[in-house]
Amino acid sequence: NSFCLHANISDLQNGVSPAHTPLGSQSPSLTLHPNFPLGGRRESFLYRSDSDYDMSPKTSVSRNSSIASEGHVGEDFIVTPFAQVLASLRSVRSNFTLLANISTTTIRLVLQQYEQLALDTLEELDWCLDQLETIQTHRSVSDMASNKFKRMLNRELSHLSEMSRSGNQVSEYISSTFMDQPNEVELPSPTLKEKSMSQISGVRKLSHSSSLSSSVPRFGVNTEHEDQLAKELEDLDKWSFNIFRVSEFSNSRPLCCIMYSIFQERELLKTFRIPVDTFVTYVMTLEDHYHGNVAYHNSLHAADVTQSTHVLLSTPALNAVFTDLEILAALFASAIHDVDHPGVSNQFLINTNSELALMYNDESVLENHHLAVGFKLLHLENCDIFQNLTKRQRQSLRKLVIDMVLATDMSKHMTLLADLKTMVETKKVTSSGVLLLDNYTERIQVLKNMVHCADLSNPTKPLAVYRQWTERIMEEFFRQGDKEREKGMEISAMCDKHTASVEKSQVGFIDYIVHPLWETWADLVHPDAQDLLDTLEENRDWYQSTMPQSPSPPYDKHLLTDRFQFELTLEDLEPNQNHIQPANGSGHTARQENRNQGHTEENHTAKQENGDQGHTEENHTARKENGDQGHTEENHTARQDNGDQGHTEENHTEPAA
Repeated sequence: NSFCLHANISDLQNGVSPAHTPLGSQSPSLTLHPNFPLGGRRESFLYRSDSDYDMSPKTSVSRNSSIASEGHVGEDFIVTPFAQVLASLRSVRSNFTLLANISTTTIRLVLQQYEQLALDTLEELDWCLDQLETIQTHRSVSDMASNKFKRMLNRELSHLSEMSRSGNQVSEYISSTFMDQPNEVELPSPTLKEKSMSQISGVRKLSHSSSLSSSVPRFGVNTEHEDQLAKELEDLDKWSFNIFRVSEFSNSRPLCCIMYSIFQERELLKTFRIPVDTFVTYVMTLEDHYHGNVAYHNSLHAADVTQSTHVLLSTPALNAVFTDLEILAALFASAIHDVDHPGVSNQFLINTNSELALMYNDESVLENHHLAVGFKLLHLENCDIFQNLTKRQRQSLRKLVIDMVLATDMSKHMTLLADLKTMVETKKVTSSGVLLLDNYTERIQVLKNMVHCADLSNPTKPLAVYRQWTERIMEEFFRQGDKEREKGMEISAMCDKHTASVEKSQVGFIDYIVHPLWETWADLVHPDAQDLLDTLEENRDWYQSTMPQSPSPPYDKHLLTDRFQFELTLEDLEPNQNHIQPANGSGHTARQENRNQGHTEENHTAKQENGDQGHTEENHTARKENGDQGHTEENHTARQDNGDQGHTEENHTEPAA
């Protein structure tokens, strides 16, 4: 169900402006603007009708409400239930001013119009009451959006799974990775060792003091290619930055180079009095605790996420919003968010009764471990980069970092997305249209989603860069699949190199995970991220165009299990019972037919217009451009650990560009 939100000129004029907030002119705030898809860009599945899951007999078309006011400036559709309730209540209020003849306008209604408006207003109010009655005091209002989005995603995945065997595998992967579900697995018999669980594994004492000269190198790393590295780092603030070339010219020290360059540019070393030699020692030690033999979750990925976060922090809409300490925390969280990653997923660790899963009680196993290692390394000799922070600053930074890194657990994706979208849309329907960000909850919500976006940014990068990441994640997935095969375990979705379909998984990954997330982020910082959405759509169309055209082998529908489906609990179902929705009336409420008609995945095969030199649709085996040394193109699929990307491949060799 989507609501059409009209921005009221008088509301925007009379509301709290970002420059005149109660906190003063320097108060961090964000003005929210209507976001219209440019050039007919596709909207995500979140804007499709949810009527299949409503119990009301009036839901054959999407419910569509508007704020009735005297001066509309465009319209913006909202989809989160709580924001819809607020929009309806504002509509009721506007209607009431007309019915009670207390409106400032000169509108006079004839009797028939008056009676119809009264009925419409009553139905609108009844619908709001029905929605509010379902809210439980112990649950966040954003749960309403989270449950709705999960229902809608489950429906999309059900349709996808019915199309082919590979579609079913893509559906299972997305559901198992990006929707937090109870674990219903049969665990192997535990073989516990007599070993203390109080020790943080993975921390090794390393010494870099001997490798550091009396003066720190220009970019924090020793390299024979300083000029080439300097040329690449000119693009440090750009989204098109090529981290693979930085790794090549930095002596395979991309994380150290990126962190040093960003901290110097932002003057964070000076602001927080971080000794340069201590900083370089810590970051080199951190980089050494990333595994070079892990194809995707290595220091290259950490450097990429850190640089992406750096760019997102600099987006004009967020100018002067975050404090130096919050910026420091976001960059530090990005740098440590996958340290000591073993190249397998949380579920693999749980299913094999690993020590880490036992230590963290199966909850965000790897994310908890990354945090523990990242903070533990600060205790090594000459590694405490926060030594000159006050006690309060250290406590605040630690809380910020913990919240951001735990949010990189991909099973929390739908909840994170629902929280952000609810916050954005709720502020849009208020009179001010300004997101003040004047409390920790709202500020950390934006920061968590920022790092999450950076972690899921590969499909928004130039195609040549994106494809290298795809090859790497698929290699990692396949290695996990090989381990599962050797152990006699069920092979995880996307991890079987014999059946995976890279192209289809990328299209599904973008349609159901990446696009809805970045669409919401773009709404928050509008219009700053529009170019990213354009690139995302071009990359999606390229993968769509390279899908093998031969049909998948037939399969027995009886074998299609419901394991990829989101299982709603009784609590989740309650908000959807007995929904009574008001009818269309008098221009104050309108019904939205499915706005995405014609935007199905099937009829969106399009050629990419640039960035794919020499790649025809007929010959979609391309060679990887660079940065994937020694990786053969055959059997090149791999299951991404925490689900940062879902990609599959069906006996399909994909050479690089």
